[in-house]
Amino acid sequence: MAVGIIAVAAVTTTAFVLAGSGDDPTGRRALTSDEVNRLAITRFRNYQAGGRAVTITVPTTAGGLVVTGSVDYRAKSGYGVVRGTGRDTSSDGLIEWTATTVRVHPMPNPPATAPASPPASGWYNRSLQTSGISLDSSLGIALGLGSDRPDNAELLPQNGAVWIGRDQVRGHRTDVMVGPDARTKAGTSGTVRYWIGSDGTMYRVQAEVASEAQPVVIDFDTQKYAPVQTVPGATPDR
Repeated sequence: MAVGIIAVAAVTTTAFVLAGSGDDPTGRRALTSDEVNRLAITRFRNYQAGGRAVTITVPTTAGGLVVTGSVDYRAKSGYGVVRGTGRDTSSDGLIEWTATTVRVHPMPNPPATAPASPPASGWYNRSLQTSGISLDSSLGIALGLGSDRPDNAELLPQNGAVWIGRDQVRGHRTDVMVGPDARTKAGTSGTVRYWIGSDGTMYRVQAEVASEAQPVVIDFDTQKYAPVQTVPGATPDR
């Protein structure tokens, strides 16, 4: 995506911040052994699934962006529709991303869901920025929420993982947990807040970005998962 094709606010990504304690009045406490195990396998669950449908809500100073699409956790790529709110509607179109590249196909009236086969032309490419752009930070975080192996359950409490509440996400009862330092997990430099079901399934992730009043929110299973197809002429990351 060429610079300026998608108008996003240039902000500095900072550590993720705990944003409340769910709906349980007891608040923050140490994880039980069951909760530790579920937190340890939640990214692995995404990898096992192959891919997940996502809605990524990205705050920007101009109003915000919403990406609706799918993430393939084995191919490490995502594809969907991006729409702006407020003054960000010039960003509308199709979007495809990997850990290193963002590609956008501008459209004045994008469809509700991305076409199964990406258009053969009309794409603009740029490098994915690891800091300074809230959209890129959000896309990188979404890709980092899958892993080909569970995390080390013994290390999670030592690294700051805690339970902070309970909630329901689209009818699923979840425990809300704060994970440890996520530099090698979700493409950021701080902690992550997870909504996790009884079997370790991840239903939501929330994080705060510096200079933005609202957090980045990644919701899973918001629509039917559609396999991610590589944009014509693009080379997948290895």
